[in-house]
Amino acid sequence: MISRTVVRRGLRLVALALVVVVALVGLVAGAFRVQFTGAPAGWAKSTGHDALWMGHMWVDGRRAEADVAALAVRLRTTGIRDLYVHAGPFEADGRLDPAKYPHARDLVAWVRRHLPGVRVSAWLGQKVDGTLDLDDARSRANVLDGVREIMKTGFDGVHYNFEPLGSGDEDFLDLLDRTRPLTRLLSTSTPQIEPYPLMRPATRAVLDHDKYWSRAYFRSVAERVDQVAVMAYDSGMPLESLYGGHVVRQAVLALDLVPRDRQLFVGAPAYHDHGLPRGDQAESVAITARAVKLALSEHGRRERFGLAMYVDFAATEEDWREYATHWLI
Repeated sequence: MISRTVVRRGLRLVALALVVVVALVGLVAGAFRVQFTGAPAGWAKSTGHDALWMGHMWVDGRRAEADVAALAVRLRTTGIRDLYVHAGPFEADGRLDPAKYPHARDLVAWVRRHLPGVRVSAWLGQKVDGTLDLDDARSRANVLDGVREIMKTGFDGVHYNFEPLGSGDEDFLDLLDRTRPLTRLLSTSTPQIEPYPLMRPATRAVLDHDKYWSRAYFRSVAERVDQVAVMAYDSGMPLESLYGGHVVRQAVLALDLVPRDRQLFVGAPAYHDHGLPRGDQAESVAITARAVKLALSEHGRRERFGLAMYVDFAATEEDWREYATHWLI
């Protein structure tokens, strides 16, 4: 029978552990709040190197040239020079069915005609927590075969989006290395970078997968691609000040880790189905833009740096207004 003394000691240890956890959460929250303070430099704004994720309807026949012409009217006054058009996903064995992108060649031709100078990449990916196994060499070979085929349609490049990818995944690095010779432009979206020590193992224990990548692994990925897009949204932050500080931290870390000759994007949430309490209120294009300006002011001027808007079919007029008023000027 367990004695009362043992029980009391156990309860004291649990209470102490809770106090430590609450204190650490408070320290991180305080750090994020401090990050999101001050005024950004006047020069910190878009340099015309932004991007836009776009839905599948642009390659499956639901959009026509008139739609691209209308899109061009909107984009000509922005800094968006890269389009990531959803053309997958890969099958569970890594194959990419050409029937998923029957009008890709048409789209590329229309973009060339109406948006000269804008690059268009095939956005390809799949869930890797039970669907596609990137650890399997045959599956990675199938992915590469799919890249070879889709590049024949005229895309400028390939944009990978595999989720959730664990920090340190060597097979993903292998895939990037082997994709490099197959495309003129290679880019990938990434999870967030571990903001402060011990946050990666702590969140992994709760989520059962990596929410954050280590800085070393993030750098290894960035060195293998032309463009990196950090998905700084879906942060789980309930307040604008916390979300803003979180984005500042992500952008500062990424600016330090991504080589200057590579393009860095910070994802801006132009969508409204976060599935989190207060998610729509805390995360916005406006807060993201201000946070990125603060990070850029702290880091210093960088030409190949911008926002990536996610996603065209969910973006509202307010999202576009916030992009224009908070980032372009």
